[in-house]
Amino acid sequence: MPTRLSPQQIADALAAIPAWTLVEEGSAIRRELQFAGFDEAMAFIVALAEVARALDHHPDLYNVYNRVTLRLSTHDAGGLTDRDFAFAAGADALLRTLSA
Repeated sequence: MPTRLSPQQIADALAAIPAWTLVEEGSAIRRELQFAGFDEAMAFIVALAEVARALDHHPDLYNVYNRVTLRLSTHDAGGLTDRDFAFAAGADALLRTLSA
């Protein structure tokens, strides 16, 4: 099982992913995205599934038309772990590739 990060480790990890926000009293991180339309939002979600599978992570994904909200927390650890920040970095990298 992944180890829950300390508040200092979380602060340090957040510095590397500035588009993400610490939420839920420090137990999760979130990023909200907006795409040109529904098709682009869904294409991102489908591509994101590969990132999730590679990291064995199960993010909370929310979609409303052209908006996607990602919420990350490692449920087994009861908070944030390295796995959450690896997923966030992978999602950011995927977003850069799709935007290029």
